[in-house]
This record gives sequence, C-alpha cells and structure tokens, in this order.
Amino acid sequence: MITLSSLTTFLGWCSVVNIGLLLLSVVCVTLIKGPVMNIHSKIFGIDQDELPFMYFEYLGYYKILIIVFNIVPYIALKIMS
Repeated sequence: MITLSSLTTFLGWCSVVNIGLLLLSVVCVTLIKGPVMNIHSKIFGIDQDELPFMYFEYLGYYKILIIVFNIVPYIALKIMS
C-alpha cells in the first residue's frame, strides 16, 4: 500500500519532470522556432502561419494540466502531512 509520504514524493518528482519538459518545449519553440516550425509543418501538413497559435495553445494546456494534476495534489498532500 502506498503511503502519503511516498505519494507526495512521487507527485513532487512528477511536477519537476513535467515542468522541465514544459521549459524545454518553451525553449524549443522560442529559440529554434524556424527549424521546429519547418519540421512540424512538413510532418503534419499544417500552414506555418497557424503554428504559433497552436504552440501557444499547447503550452497553455500543458501548463494547466501540470498545475491541476501535479502541483495542486502535491500541495494538498504537503498540507495534510
């Protein structure tokens, strides 16, 4: 059976990994935008004018999911213990 302490630790590390992936995505989209947009437009057949909005939408949704499913439960468990 999983304890509150181990679940808290698990959610903490999940948060760290997901925030790291979010930061890597932001760096890729902002610093190497041209090559990334070329690759994505060729792979998915999407116009390059639509991609910045799609990147913004993706990063926003991913951030919300990290907050809802990792950070908030982690904080709640920290408060409980």
